[in-house]
Amino acid sequence: MKTTQISTVSGISRNEFKEKYLLHSKPVVIKGLTMFCSAQEKWTIEYIKEVCGEVTVDIFDNSKDNKASAFTKPDTKMKFADYVKILLENKPSPLRIFLFNMFKEKPQLRKDFPCPGIFKGILGRVGFMFFGAKNIKVRIHQDIDMSNVLLTQFHGKKKVVLIAPEYSSLLYKLPFNTFSLINLDNPDYEKYPGLMYIKTQECVLEPGDSLFIPSGYWHYITYLEGGFSVSYRKLACSFKDRLTGLLNLCVYMPIDKLMVSLSGEKWLNKKEKIAEERANKAIKILTEEFNNSEEIDMQLQMN
Repeated sequence: MKTTQISTVSGISRNEFKEKYLLHSKPVVIKGLTMFCSAQEKWTIEYIKEVCGEVTVDIFDNSKDNKASAFTKPDTKMKFADYVKILLENKPSPLRIFLFNMFKEKPQLRKDFPCPGIFKGILGRVGFMFFGAKNIKVRIHQDIDMSNVLLTQFHGKKKVVLIAPEYSSLLYKLPFNTFSLINLDNPDYEKYPGLMYIKTQECVLEPGDSLFIPSGYWHYITYLEGGFSVSYRKLACSFKDRLTGLLNLCVYMPIDKLMVSLSGEKWLNKKEKIAEERANKAIKILTEEFNNSEEIDMQLQMN
């Protein structure tokens, strides 16, 4: 794998963002989008606890093995105030919160951090919060609806690794799912040789940073510290990606859940086999293209 740093900008206009990044599906870290919002000063973890403390939230346990299908049901529930106690300890914990619809529960929060102007669209009134304790890792995946995402960090630091959708087969993407079972922290090149051909981009988000994740991009997240972020979504620019997102939600995921309930481990094994076959095919194509380019270079040198 080859890794590069995601570029960083500040003071970007809506047109510049659209022309340079959105339309070209190019990731970028944007600084300063919270500068003129009251959330920059108000949104401490203690403040969110004060506002949302009595709300019962869904909790997902990363320690539980869920290889067969996507995380669709919470492992438990608790008062948000009780979960904050875990975060404030800043110690490793497998418990996390994702896709918490903060504006539905507490509409006043939207005034603190409305959707940034560069990202406004028909989904701009829906904001999701993500909370995780120190060292939690979010397995590598694509967002199931294939939307563009603007992820803004408010508390703590997190590392984000992005991989373009063109590498999906080489990442051993499981059919009927939008995730992979590979371990980016300790890649097994013998078991997954396709990983040798991918390129990754990464960054460390600090409070106040916003990361643009283009439609279909794979992302792998590590909470370096206990903290939280907020995401806004924007429909994919291409009709193909919008259709894929719709099929994921309405066709592929329901089929996958049904097959998991009927076949369990056998269904997972079948998906892994298909993923391996697709990766081998992609490797073969890349190898042939490389060999052909080498032959062309030799012929040019001889002439």
